[in-house]
Amino acid sequence: MTAGPGGAMTDEVGVISGDVTVVTALGPDGRAVVRIQYLGADEWYTLTGSPAAVPPEGLRPLHDAVVEAVRRGGEAVVPGPGRQ
Repeated sequence: MTAGPGGAMTDEVGVISGDVTVVTALGPDGRAVVRIQYLGADEWYTLTGSPAAVPPEGLRPLHDAVVEAVRRGGEAVVPGPGRQ
């Protein structure tokens, strides 16, 4: 997928943009861990706002919301209460 204008905000390196891969997984503490990388790169980064609570609907709706946020760009973070 391609991050929208303004990219996605990571904890480690700030904003990344361009073609990226996003993964949402259940962490050992029961929260969702969202990682992002440049397409084809070895390094993974934490999307700001991760780990996050898993909504009652489960991981898939959260992942879909993350993907939509990254596609919009604007320094996207993990969507959640008080975040877009």
